[in-house]
Amino acid sequence: MTDADVLSRARVATRLPAGDLERARRFYAEKLGLNPADERPGGLLYRCAGAEFVVFRSTGSSPGTFTQMAFEVDDLAAAVTELRRRGVVFEDVDVPGLRTRDGIAEVEGNYPSKGARGERGAWFRDSEGNLLGIGQPVF
Repeated sequence: MTDADVLSRARVATRLPAGDLERARRFYAEKLGLNPADERPGGLLYRCAGAEFVVFRSTGSSPGTFTQMAFEVDDLAAAVTELRRRGVVFEDVDVPGLRTRDGIAEVEGNYPSKGARGERGAWFRDSEGNLLGIGQPVF
């Protein structure tokens, strides 16, 4: 291993702040169907398809102005429908080059390295204000 590739084989894990850890636990269980794989003082570790993320107790505020974590799914419309059924509220986005229709946006040009011509995406906030996304590559 050279100095240049020290992180190229590293796993990446997301950290999301929570002002109220128990409220966050309920949101992730009830709305997203996720339960912690492990619990640590001040934090909940979740695992999804080989990746992991931690929701940790924080006294700071969540920036929440950009996607802080995203899930890639095979059927975006089905995922959005199911999450709405569970009470998840999706964000309306209307900025130059990106507009949602019924909660879903078409994003041209995302992920050409995957062979995709674009991506369909939807965004929602968790109980702590973190902006989460769901995406589906479009081939």
